Amino acid sequence: MLTIEGLKTFGADVEEGLKRCVNKEALYLKLVATVPGNDGFTKLPKAIENHDLEAAFQAAHGLKGIILNLALTPFASPVIEMTEHLRAKEDIDYSSYLAEIEEKRAALEELCK
Repeated sequence: MLTIEGLKTFGADVEEGLKRCVNKEALYLKLVATVPGNDGFTKLPKAIENHDLEAAFQAAHGLKGIILNLALTPFASPVIEMTEHLRAKEDIDYSSYLAEIEEKRAALEELCK
């Protein structure tokens, strides 16, 4: 079950996330619970696999917005870095970024159960 304490343990900046949801805990938790199922998590690796850097950028940028708005800080670094590489259309090995993002997504999904 998703809780504020669980999100704190996960590393989320819960205070910031709650501020963005006008301190409505139920709203914040409801929004966070939708994150693991976001289609950006499937679109991003597929676009990378297909060497479609524009589609990958769009997926990463969308995830970045969601993650930063909800203050899910464990995702912040890999998503921000990946987004900036993709913005520059860098054809590099993104596997370490994808692995870290997927690890955090799976951990958040587990918290949401």
